[in-house]
Amino acid sequence: MIVQKFGGTSVGDVPAIARLAAIVREARSEHPVVVVSAMGDTTDRLVESLGLASRGDAKAALEVLEGVRRRTLEVAAVATGSAPEVEEELAPLFGALVDIASAVAILRSVPPDADDLFLAHGELVSSRVVARALRFLGLPAVWVDARTALVTTARFGRAQPDLERTRVSSAERLRVPVARGDIPVVAGFVGATPEGRTTILGRGGSDYSAAIFAAVLEARRVEIWTDVDGMMTADPRIVAEARVVARISAEEASELAYFGARVLHPLTLAPAIERGIPVHVRNSRHAERPGTEIHAGPAGSDPQDGDGARSIACKKGIATVDVATSRMLMASGFLRTLFDVFARHDTAVDMVTTSEVSVSVTVDDPGRLSGIQHDLEEIASVEIATGRAIVCLVGENLKFTPGVAARIFRSLGNVNVLMISQGASRRNVSFVVAEEDADRAVRLLHAEFFGPAARMSGRPESGEPGSCA
Repeated sequence: MIVQKFGGTSVGDVPAIARLAAIVREARSEHPVVVVSAMGDTTDRLVESLGLASRGDAKAALEVLEGVRRRTLEVAAVATGSAPEVEEELAPLFGALVDIASAVAILRSVPPDADDLFLAHGELVSSRVVARALRFLGLPAVWVDARTALVTTARFGRAQPDLERTRVSSAERLRVPVARGDIPVVAGFVGATPEGRTTILGRGGSDYSAAIFAAVLEARRVEIWTDVDGMMTADPRIVAEARVVARISAEEASELAYFGARVLHPLTLAPAIERGIPVHVRNSRHAERPGTEIHAGPAGSDPQDGDGARSIACKKGIATVDVATSRMLMASGFLRTLFDVFARHDTAVDMVTTSEVSVSVTVDDPGRLSGIQHDLEEIASVEIATGRAIVCLVGENLKFTPGVAARIFRSLGNVNVLMISQGASRRNVSFVVAEEDADRAVRLLHAEFFGPAARMSGRPESGEPGSCA
């Protein structure tokens, strides 16, 4: 058994669904379970509609929903060859969206559970369309309600899977149809509490769903089908010469995902990789291309490796928080007190550096900074700067490669580095620059570690992931 996950661009129109069907047909002998994202930009439109409704603009919210419904039915009618039947099947789902938006417009607030239920409809709709389209094209597809297969906590907006309960429910809802020769089609991103309340796993959670199902079903591999050729040495929108990475370790891929690479959701790998299940990232528009293989252990040497470097990622929209005190920094419990503040405000910290009298951290969610600053000023002086970016060089063998830091900072020329951190895993070297300098920093690093100059100097090239978020 394998799990095949198809992203929004891989289900966004009739040609995309036809390509999806061809990929699934090719894998038929491996007994695929198909996981799908919402079609195209549906999730963005649902977020827009709910935002309008929460401001009391019911008319505009319903107009956005009508646009989603119309576009979905236009694609579905052709992809499934049965316009009246698919419209009838989807009518209750779009009706529920209208009801929720109308209620929110009256209340002018969105309860967390209603938000989850509303946004889940993107994947619930697309999975029904894909299942019907596969049947139309001659494949024995069956739609499975993800809410009956994936059991989660009740942390609405960012639910976590209950793996043991999901193992039991997936055995019945997914393994049984596979055993009789069917192809289950299930929504990614969506689950439910043990009581049946709809939840979502957070943005990008369809990848996470695929890894969860692979883990509990003990699949041979997970395939993530998207619109890029795999993980790359850098974001190709920034570095035109960026190349696909053939193999990468899970630890390297996770570092890259966390620090901005867009190909994978940061949590995607864990459930599958912990059970030794490889993840393959493939391009649904070019299924003949091999993509990137992600493995639990070290990826091994590659003739294109750049002196231990695999890729460069960057994350924009960062804020730095500098906390300074001459009295308490070295006092027992100070750092715990400091990070308790961030925990109270449910804000994760990306990087940390310390000096004799100060601690600097970065956060990628500036929404709670005013409250964080207020609490921190009770124990120290605080300075916050926004408009920053983290640039991160990742590689399994960086820790064995002398001189990497020197090469990094020599290559950056006059780019001002505001903060530096060596990853605790020693798989990454990260630094903070002004957001307007981020793209230039990435290009300079790529030229140093993966470009022609690296080859001419006798240093081998590399190949792997990367992206600026």
